[in-house]
This record gives sequence, structure tokens and C-alpha cells, in this order.
Amino acid sequence: MKLGIGIDVWNQAKLEIPLERVHLAERLGYDSVWSAEIYGADAITPLAWIAAHTRHIRLGTAVSQVAARPPVTTAMQFGTLEALAGPGRAICGLGLSGPQIVEGWYGQPWGKPNAVLRDYISIIKKVFAREAPVTHDGSQINLPLAGERALGIGKPLKSILHMNPDIPVFLATGGPANTALMAELADGWLPLGYTPGSAHLYTEAIQKGLERAGRTWDDLEIQAGARVSITNDVQEAINSAKPQFAFLVGGYGTREHNFHRDAMVRRGFGEAAERIQDLFMAGHREEAVAAVPDEYIDDGALIGSRQRIKERFSRWCDTKATGLTIRADSDEELAYIAELAEAKPRT
Repeated sequence: MKLGIGIDVWNQAKLEIPLERVHLAERLGYDSVWSAEIYGADAITPLAWIAAHTRHIRLGTAVSQVAARPPVTTAMQFGTLEALAGPGRAICGLGLSGPQIVEGWYGQPWGKPNAVLRDYISIIKKVFAREAPVTHDGSQINLPLAGERALGIGKPLKSILHMNPDIPVFLATGGPANTALMAELADGWLPLGYTPGSAHLYTEAIQKGLERAGRTWDDLEIQAGARVSITNDVQEAINSAKPQFAFLVGGYGTREHNFHRDAMVRRGFGEAAERIQDLFMAGHREEAVAAVPDEYIDDGALIGSRQRIKERFSRWCDTKATGLTIRADSDEELAYIAELAEAKPRT
């Protein structure tokens, strides 16, 4: 099991990158560091800064939002990041966000997200490959631009920078249609709602996508995630995580468009999801927090004594996940997970 470390620069009012923690992770043998964005700090620039201060750890976004950039701009940024960091270090992790952010922050239409993702990934891979000037005749994106908005003189171009054609493209998905698309086109998956207890729910969609492309599970990296807390009070650790889940399920997005609510429903907690959303939207936030089921949090988390965490880490190792992004509050927790994963320390 490869390990990643998550850095939450996306929610900071004042940007502070935990470089000492990243250095420790690199020394412990962690494979990757992951950043994200929403409507503040972007996800890619912090990775360039980390690249200048590290030597080995891979640099991934979880995620770079599709609506934030045209696909060629995303390809340019990751190609540049890879050129600065060194070969094999950049991971282009993409995701949709939700219509409130897509239309409210980026000013882009929500439209047909599955079709957008197909065009977007295809264009990025063409830019990386440099096999020919980039053209694309998609249902949502065309290069050169065509139609009423175009002058009709756009020229197909090939990147001046010779990029690594094998920069991996990961896709964050949860629902079956986008998960099948991920398995068909992407090099890796950033799953939403994937835990040892729910992993089987995604098998059919992944298999469908792999078969469409003539691929196998060996062609796909799966980078899941888990919160770590070494503690003697499991209940308190679960309770401390509930406000975040209540916000994501109850207050993130709208009643009709909420990926986190959908993930809870998919995992068999439909009644709880509906109650959390109703309470949160009615302003009863404490009750919404209390309505988050303990087992919903505990299934994927690594919480408790060292022995309990060891047992639950073994459940992760029994899934199809090839990597696990860790969010931990202490150096001790980072080191213990590295020990369990048998990561190879670096000097």
C-alpha cells in the first residue's frame, strides 16, 4: 500500500504549507502529497513550491477543478510542474466540484458533466503526448473553437514544451457513470465514499469502464483516503469528526446536487442522509451533527489504539486500493502508518 499525505491549503484564509510535515512524510517513505482547491488557494501552485523543497515525493491534486481551467491550461500547468519537479512526480488529479461553485465562482455552465469529463481528459492526454497539433471534436469542447462564438481562424497547435507523455491523469468520482468513465480513460481514481465496507459497491462500474477500453484492474491506481487518530477514546474521535460530515452531507451544495449526500446514500445510509440534510438546512446544526452515524465514520477511519488501527489498516489492504492518503494530526501517527505499510524510509 503506497501512502500519501493530504495538505488542506484549500480552506486556509492565510496560506501556510506544512513543509516540515511533508519532509517527514518523504523521509518516512510516503509516495505522494495531495492538495486541493475550492474557491481560495489553487491546488497546483503549492505543489510547485513543495517540489522545490523535496526530491522524491509525487505531487498530486485531489482535485484540480475542471471548471477552473480550459483543458490545455491544465495540461500546461502539470507539464510545467513535472518539468520543474523531475520526471515521474506530477499527478494530474481532476474533479468536477458542484454546480454552485462551477456556475457561481467560475461562471461556467454545469451542463453535461460526464460528457465534459470525456472531452477534458482526452484533450489533456493529447497535449501531453505531442503526437500532433491538438484538435478535438467533442460534444462539449472543440479545438479549434467552432460555432457562432468563433472567428473560424483558430489554428491547431502543439505544445512548445516537450512534456512527459506519461503524466498520469486521475479522476475523482463517486457515481456509477463517472466512475465507469474514469476506469475507461483515466490512469487513476480518487474515489468519493470508498471504504473497506463499501468498496464492493463500485466494482460493477469500474469493470464496465475497463472493459470498454480493453483494460484491466492492473492499469488503474486507486488512491483512497483515511483519517488517522491514535487514541484510547474511539467515541470522542468519531464525535470530533461528525461536524465536518454533517456540513458536507447537509450543507454542501443543494438538496438536488450534493456528492457527499449521494455517497452516504450509496453506502446504505439513506435515511440518515435525508435527516442530516433536513436538519442542517432548517438551521438545526447540532441535531444534524448528532444524526451522523458512528459506523459511517468508523468504517474508513484509522481510529483507536495502535492495535485497533493495525487491524483496520489490514482491511484497507484487502481492498483494491493501491494508495491511501493519510490525514493525521501528529508525527507519531504518520510514522505508525508508514510502519504498518512497510514504507521504505529515505535519507
